[in-house]
Amino acid sequence: MLQSALNDLRSGASSVQAFSQMGRQQDALLQALPPAFGPVWHQLLDRLESSALFSEESCSFSHSELMGSLKLWLDKAAQQLPPAQ
Repeated sequence: MLQSALNDLRSGASSVQAFSQMGRQQDALLQALPPAFGPVWHQLLDRLESSALFSEESCSFSHSELMGSLKLWLDKAAQQLPPAQ
């Protein structure tokens, strides 16, 4: 679900606000992951929301790097969860 939402965000089919709202509603997912994942996820969402204030790449926010960091977090989170049945 989050992976699909990130793909939509990357393609422009979804907004930063929609992704961030969905991301902040992932309490069950965060509880299923090791504790360190939660703070990192919230930091990434904070950066994403802040980056929406800039229309292009800035010295503080690289949109492409942020998208890569979100994807990396999702990939690592998926590795920590039991396989879907």
